[in-house]
Amino acid sequence: MPALHITKVAVGCKSIEELQARQAARASDGEVAITTRYRPTRHAELIGGSIYWIIKHRLAIRQRILGFEEAEGGRWHVRLDARLVPVRARPKRAHQGWRYLKGEDAPTDFDGDEGGLADLPPAMISDLARLALI
Repeated sequence: MPALHITKVAVGCKSIEELQARQAARASDGEVAITTRYRPTRHAELIGGSIYWIIKHRLAIRQRILGFEEAEGGRWHVRLDARLVPVRARPKRAHQGWRYLKGEDAPTDFDGDEGGLADLPPAMISDLARLALI
């Protein structure tokens, strides 16, 4: 069965670099935790999938979901791999909370791209995607 993913707006982030800096500041032992009020109903299916971050109305980058842990006050921590993986940007409307994304509908990674796009600076990738050149 293909992996199940979620999409989430990177609130306050205007660029991939801004999200990378925010995540790097919170990383510990190769993991980053984000806190949410409610655990996704399909949380068991999401483990091993990814959270695809929406930046400037585009799915731009993803992180692998490692698991879920209950936090204080009835909230939940979503444990993420600290590594951010650039994806081929795709338009996506902003939304509150998260939305499920089927594996076959997820954008492909730039990792392993034979054209060397993954080696470009994230700002250049964003500009090229915005111009519909990649």
